[in-house]
Amino acid sequence: MILVIGANGMLGRDMMALIGAAARGVDIDEIDITSLESTERVIRTLKPETVINCAAYTDVDGCETNVETAMQVNGEGVAHLALATREIGARLVHVSTDYVFDGSKGTPYVEDDAPCPLGVYGESKLAGELNAGFNPDHLIVRTQWLFGLHGKNFVETMLRLASEKDEIAVVDDQVGSPTWTVDLAQAVLALLKSGHRGIYHAANAGFCSWNGFAQAIFEEAGLPVKVHGMTTDELNRPARRPLYSTLDCSKLEQDAGFRLQPWRSALKTYLQLRNK
Repeated sequence: MILVIGANGMLGRDMMALIGAAARGVDIDEIDITSLESTERVIRTLKPETVINCAAYTDVDGCETNVETAMQVNGEGVAHLALATREIGARLVHVSTDYVFDGSKGTPYVEDDAPCPLGVYGESKLAGELNAGFNPDHLIVRTQWLFGLHGKNFVETMLRLASEKDEIAVVDDQVGSPTWTVDLAQAVLALLKSGHRGIYHAANAGFCSWNGFAQAIFEEAGLPVKVHGMTTDELNRPARRPLYSTLDCSKLEQDAGFRLQPWRSALKTYLQLRNK
């Protein structure tokens, strides 16, 4: 049995659907990963072979003012899962982020590049990666810029703004790979089936700026919205963001034989599904 933590979230729901009958999902109403006692109780009772952690505190700006919560959920929570899974001999899969990097490299990040987070969110997620090591049988999958049918995301924000305005400004100096949660879930399962451990990067192929992503959303949706450029400094958000955090996913393709589709084709399929 595969236990999905955060099963009601955007990634968790797609993960549950793909796993099917072998999946068991829990969320905050059944497990509190910030509590070792709660975590151990659930893991000991259910005795899964694999635990996939999709739970996270992902409010990047909120993390700057809620440091303790960010560290408890994204850092200590992973330690609790690692200890509990190690105790019963289960594998731990943990989903991490491009925000563990500072975005200054200038080329796509590989798994061995040294992390250097710019803010609390990245620091807390890096703590989670390190804490996953309490269970030697662990797999860390870093991803970025997620969108999916079952949660708040950039695509839905842009479509909402399109219903309110005919011109918007979006930052054009942050570059990454928009990633569909269905494709990410498939990548995680491919790594599980091939038995790999350690750190892997998984994101849809290709890259763009948030501005380019917004333009693509409106083009694919057939919406006549004009998108203006702006800088990250002009946006003036509390948390610093990596400017170029594209992930090199060649290790995933080489080891598991899996390559995520181009982000634009993923976006097209996503829009078709949400409009059904």
